[in-house]
Amino acid sequence: MDYPVETFTEDERARLAPHVTNLDRPVFALVNLPETLKGALFARYSRYQGTLRRLYLDEFAEGAPEGDLESDPPTHGVEGKRAADLYERIFLGYGDDSVAQLGGMHVAAEWTSNVLTKVLQRPRLAAYLEQSTRYIAYDTPMPGGEYRYYRDPSLGAGYAAAMDDIFGVYSRSLPAVTAWLDGQFPGDASPARTRAIQAKAFDLLRGLLPASSLSHMGIYASGQSYEQLILHLLAHPLPEARVYGAGILDAVQAVMPSFVTRVERPDRGGDWISYLQERDAGAARWVQRLGLDGAEMPAGDRASVRLLHVDGDEEALLASLLFEASGVSEDLTRTRLSALSGDERARLLADLVGERRNRRHRPGRGFEALRYRFEVVTDYGAFRDLQRHRMLTVQWQQLTPHLGAEVPEELDGAGVGDEVRRAFAVSRDAWQALVDAGQDRAAPYALSLGYRIRYVLDLNAREAMQLIELRSGREGHPSYRAVAHEMHRQIAEVHPAVAAAMVHVDHDTEPRLERILSEMRTQAKLEARSGA
Repeated sequence: MDYPVETFTEDERARLAPHVTNLDRPVFALVNLPETLKGALFARYSRYQGTLRRLYLDEFAEGAPEGDLESDPPTHGVEGKRAADLYERIFLGYGDDSVAQLGGMHVAAEWTSNVLTKVLQRPRLAAYLEQSTRYIAYDTPMPGGEYRYYRDPSLGAGYAAAMDDIFGVYSRSLPAVTAWLDGQFPGDASPARTRAIQAKAFDLLRGLLPASSLSHMGIYASGQSYEQLILHLLAHPLPEARVYGAGILDAVQAVMPSFVTRVERPDRGGDWISYLQERDAGAARWVQRLGLDGAEMPAGDRASVRLLHVDGDEEALLASLLFEASGVSEDLTRTRLSALSGDERARLLADLVGERRNRRHRPGRGFEALRYRFEVVTDYGAFRDLQRHRMLTVQWQQLTPHLGAEVPEELDGAGVGDEVRRAFAVSRDAWQALVDAGQDRAAPYALSLGYRIRYVLDLNAREAMQLIELRSGREGHPSYRAVAHEMHRQIAEVHPAVAAAMVHVDHDTEPRLERILSEMRTQAKLEARSGA
């Protein structure tokens, strides 16, 4: 197509140039503009007959920042009064919360506990990056000389002593485990092998670290996602969560304040926070009344994966996969499918899935017609990794010692197993002391990541394929690889054709250095880049 090309005066070109990546093509990006102004601009765009560049010149350019915001950043209140007024007018005029989806920003949340990172990562429509216990050693003190764990005077001296004891065990065990692994996996010395040995040692010992261990997180989200996250944090019973809720609110207000103006309004954000707190309190009352807190249940002795519920069948899958290509109702499609033999159905599904040469080649949305609800019990470390799959429904219970913990057999081989068991007991006793002091919600800080937690993964077949193939990969941690393998097996029992389509599930379970292949690829790229 011969795309229309707008003409602009020299003055208009000069005003546009700093804020668009090109002046004459149909696809371009906005740059060097406040997030709130961009949000208002796109919101107005939906009811404006002309182009975005012309809209900017007609209604937004006056009073907008000039030049390059990156090289000449504005002061606090980056959006400016005009942008705020425009956003208010658009928002009130259109009455659509989705306007707040049209601007976003990066926020760093540092020194957060592993309890809080799960709360921060709960919103679906956001992007997160978290420091990994697989790549970060926790034997090095923080600035100031203290171990990396969440501390607060209200948790008491006993809690701090227990955390110091556990971190001491970790620090003493790390070199012993590293040396043992070096002997168990012989090979030529190389940077890739060294990193793989180190990652394996971190993997084996991460269950020892308490949930109070501190991490750093990067977040990118829209204004709407930040509003929801802030409200949930401010309503949370943990003081740490409320502190970070206020901190994220301050950060967003410094860049795009209009997106979060409702948070501090008593009739909006205040009422919202009260609702969330009342909902939490109501659930707690009924759990107590029905005796569902689990405190009297016998301690668990193993991890488990149970398929609780299945929605849909393979005929629904085939009909859904054909729907977009067909021109008839789904009822008629199902009628035609019912006449096919088993072999014909298998060939049809194979054609609709296609040849998946790697796990990123995913089948169409028809796979979303089937749904599985799994109840999973794993150590908290594995839960942390699986919880990151936010597009599915993840619900989890509070971390307690009731489901038990397990010491990897490799730690016995390395000669540190008994010391790790002692640290688990110290962790459990510290948890109990906090519970006895009425600090039930803060008690999980004290528990090591090796203690188990119960959670639900509710996901459709397309999401299941993505999770299972990714988390069964040879570079993954053994505990969540086991969950992926068992999910795949149980799906195969009810929908064998769906399980068969997951061709990139790695079922190999022999002892190995999980990260070695990835580290070797990384090392090869580094050497190629440096010309070595």
